[in-house]
Amino acid sequence: MKTNKVRYLSAAAGMAAVVAGVAIAPLASASTSTSSGASDTRHRAEIFELVGKQTAIKDLDLGEKGISLGDQRVIHEDLYRDGEKVGDHSVICTYTHVSPAALQCLGTFSLPDGQFAAQALLHLPAPSYVDVGITGGSGDYRSAQGFVRTVPAGETERHFTVHLKR
Repeated sequence: MKTNKVRYLSAAAGMAAVVAGVAIAPLASASTSTSSGASDTRHRAEIFELVGKQTAIKDLDLGEKGISLGDQRVIHEDLYRDGEKVGDHSVICTYTHVSPAALQCLGTFSLPDGQFAAQALLHLPAPSYVDVGITGGSGDYRSAQGFVRTVPAGETERHFTVHLKR
């Protein structure tokens, strides 16, 4: 049973890390028009790329032995762009269903210009990538909307593309 829990929670790590990511400088930025040709910076769309490298992880078996409702995986990652650290993020995934497995994942990203949050419901087995909704933020990200696409790149690394509207 412990092996199954590790396998399921390892798959969840991909989702948990999903809720990571924003780089400081955009790869591409575009403004969307809100009226005939007028640009409105409140609806500017930006795309960011980053790499998340796990620095801490802990599985919490909080109920019955083995996978059970409420068990959690807690992850912390440093965020990098072009080899330089640009921020960090933390995420908690909680089992909301056991068979089939479903986890609610919530994450917060801390960057020099503010923070933003993202969340998703992950069904296991996890797909090859997951899109996670951005739910709000503070500082420069106070009106953040959009999503983060994550792709696993090994056991402790994730590649992220952030699609951000602010």
